[in-house]
Amino acid sequence: MINKSSCKIAVVGATGNVGQAILRILEEKGFPIANITALASEQSVGKSMSYGDKGILTVRPLSTFDFASCHLALFSAGGKISAEYAPKAAAAGCIVIDNTSHFRMEEDIPLVIPEVNPHALKDCHKRNIIANPNCSTIQLVMALKPLHDVAQIKRVVVSTYQSVSGAGKEAMDELCHQTKGVLVSDPALPHHFVKPIAFNIIPQIDVFREDGYTKEEWKMAVETKKILDPQIELTATCVRVPVFIGHAVAATVEFSKQLSSAKARQILRATKGLRVVDSPEDYQFITPIECAGDDDVYISRLRQDNTVPSGLSLWIVADNIRKGAALNAVQIAEHLLEGGYVRALPYSLAS
Repeated sequence: MINKSSCKIAVVGATGNVGQAILRILEEKGFPIANITALASEQSVGKSMSYGDKGILTVRPLSTFDFASCHLALFSAGGKISAEYAPKAAAAGCIVIDNTSHFRMEEDIPLVIPEVNPHALKDCHKRNIIANPNCSTIQLVMALKPLHDVAQIKRVVVSTYQSVSGAGKEAMDELCHQTKGVLVSDPALPHHFVKPIAFNIIPQIDVFREDGYTKEEWKMAVETKKILDPQIELTATCVRVPVFIGHAVAATVEFSKQLSSAKARQILRATKGLRVVDSPEDYQFITPIECAGDDDVYISRLRQDNTVPSGLSLWIVADNIRKGAALNAVQIAEHLLEGGYVRALPYSLAS
C-alpha cells in the first residue's frame, strides 16, 4: 500500500506563492524530501527551493518531466498550464490535484474540501484529476456545512474582502510598491490591478460576465452548489482589499428552519478545522492579520439576522494561501493515501 513514506509527489508551480506553501506543508506533514520533485517553467529551472530543515530541492523543467514516475501531482501554476499538462499527467497514471479553476465545474471531476465532501474522492479515477475549490469558497463552505446539516440552508448573501496574495506575487509587489509611493506622495499607478490598490478597495476580482457579476462571484455560487447542495441560492460581491495575506467573508445565511446563534456557535465549535473566536464585548474577533500562517478557518461576529424568519450573519476569516489553496490540496493527497486510492507505479489508465 502506498503511504506517506513511499508516495512520490510532483509540485507543479513550485516557485509561486502556493507552490512554496505546498512544499512547506508537505514537509510539516512528514512527506520525505527524497520523494518530492519541484517543477516549474524553464525560467525557474535550477532554482533552489527550501524543504523546511530537511534540505534543498532543485527546480526541474515541467516541459520534459515524466509524470509516470509520480503517484500524485499538485498543480498551482495557472489555468493554462493545468489545461495543457494535467491531462498528460493523468494519462500517465498520476493523480492530479489542481489548484486552478480550469477543471472545477466539469461534471466528472471531483471538487473537494476534505472536511466537507471527502466521499467525492471515490470518483477520482474517472479522469485522474481532482479540483481544489476557490479560496473564498473553501472557507465559506467550511462554515456552512455543519449548519446546513442541522438546518437546511436556503440562501446565502456574501461579501468577500480578499487579500492581494490571491492574485499572486506580482499583486503583492504592487501593493508594497504603491504603499511606499503613496507615503512619499508618488502617484500610485496600477499595473496588475485596474485601479490603485494601496489605501483603496477594488470591487472586482476576475473578469466581468454578461450578467454583471464577476467570474469570482460566479465561482462562489456554482462551487458551493457543486460541493454542498445544488438547492442553495447564493449571491456574492467579491472585493480586493490592501491586505497581503488572509481573506475575510461576511455571510448572511437564511435557513429553512429556526437555528439560534447559540446553537450555531455550539455546532461550529465542535467542527474540526473551525475555530470560533466571538466575544464582541471584549473585542474578541479575528482579522486577516491574525489568521496568517494558521490552518483553521475562524468564525466571529455570529448573530441573528432579524430581517428573515430564520437567519444568521457571521464573519469568516482564513489564510487564503494555506487552507484556501495549499493545505486543502495536501489534505486531499492525505485522504487519497488513507483511502487506498493511490496505486502503485507503473500504472496505465488503459489497464
